[in-house]
Amino acid sequence: MSRAGSGLLVGMALGFAGWFGGFGAFLLVAALGAVGFVVGRIIEGDVELSQFLGEGARRR
Repeated sequence: MSRAGSGLLVGMALGFAGWFGGFGAFLLVAALGAVGFVVGRIIEGDVELSQFLGEGARRR
């Protein structure tokens, strides 16, 4: 799926959450979407986990 198509689906999901669930549901869907995006990038190998853990994780 293209990035434009993915963006469309995410926007629609956030819109439905905001419309039917209110602002709290909108924030929850946005936060979970961001976490899913980061996990997906880590699984694909585009992001190194050590970037998020800092210097201490490299010394272990």
